[in-house]
Amino acid sequence: MPAVISRGRGRRTINEINMVPFIDVMLVLLIIFMVTAPLITPSVIDLPSVDRANREPDKPIQILIKTDHEVQIKQSSAATGASKTVPIDMAEVGQAAKAAQNGDATRPVVISADKSVKYETVIKAMNRLKRAGIERVGLSVQTTEGR
Repeated sequence: MPAVISRGRGRRTINEINMVPFIDVMLVLLIIFMVTAPLITPSVIDLPSVDRANREPDKPIQILIKTDHEVQIKQSSAATGASKTVPIDMAEVGQAAKAAQNGDATRPVVISADKSVKYETVIKAMNRLKRAGIERVGLSVQTTEGR
């Protein structure tokens, strides 16, 4: 209900809101939050620990897709450390990668494609790898320094 002021002969109403009680309540709430915020402890997660692996993980098998849509498979030997690159046909990507795994289904396959290669070509290669039963498929990217 608006306040009524009587000045002289006429009575008129004040249409303004008194902001002082509102500001007082806000300052009290601010002080309460400032006092209680440091008392709240963040939750701590106790993560399990594991020992180091007994052997180094195998190097991934790389599928290289070049700008002229030439597909190659690069496989590094775990025993000798040497790597060999063999050109293959796009239709044989899945079978060649499966054969390069030598029965080790946990060995990952990484696709390295030139940035000018169509997205569709990379997806076709991934699809053929999935059809061959290879579950661990990744994409290789190059990181840029200073950006």
